[in-house]
Amino acid sequence: MSDDETAVSSRSADGAGTSDAGAGASDAGADESDTATVGDRSSLTLADLDFDGETVVIAGAGPSLDAGLDAVRDADSVVAASDAAERLRSAGLSVDCMVTDLDGESDVARELTAEGTPVAVHAHGDNRPALRERVPRLAVEWVLPTTQAAPAGPVVNPGGFTDGDRAAFLADHCGAAELRFAGWDFDDPDVDPMKARKLDWAERLLRWLELRRGDRFDPLDGRREGIDESALPV
Repeated sequence: MSDDETAVSSRSADGAGTSDAGAGASDAGADESDTATVGDRSSLTLADLDFDGETVVIAGAGPSLDAGLDAVRDADSVVAASDAAERLRSAGLSVDCMVTDLDGESDVARELTAEGTPVAVHAHGDNRPALRERVPRLAVEWVLPTTQAAPAGPVVNPGGFTDGDRAAFLADHCGAAELRFAGWDFDDPDVDPMKARKLDWAERLLRWLELRRGDRFDPLDGRREGIDESALPV
């Protein structure tokens, strides 16, 4: 199994968060001591996020986001992946939840939590310095601590791998009736090779999610036949 595969989480058919045994044991995970600053007792839980019956837009930060702003405006709720949150706010649009691993320099996560907007902060083996430095600046009562490995303590694993597909899995877990997408560009020529590999996994996981939901997601149109489903529990 590749490093990418061991890092990718899975969810059982009943929606409970699970992870590959290799992911839980590897350095890609985050143990309870490493996530203690994220997982204060006053932090959010999955039960605090409710998209029940709503149409939720999952906003990615791809080049096509500007063309998808009407969909964002029409949605009941918006879950934005990392940099998409800042771009939407710059366009005068609000978000209802941000999903991030704090890998950028933006201060939007701090601003959102200060305003009372949930931010799902993701812990993994490569971002421990960012967690230790930046999480204490957040209003922790509006932070949902997440991981793609075996969850510990208050840290949860609703599913997903990249910020974008984690946002989709989170909205699904929290009851969204319909998922729509804006700013999703799997063939973005400006991403580096590592990001391209991550997008490959995001594509596979989005395919898994639409199969589980009995749905068809627009970003996968014209791409389904080329998706490697061999590592997915379908």
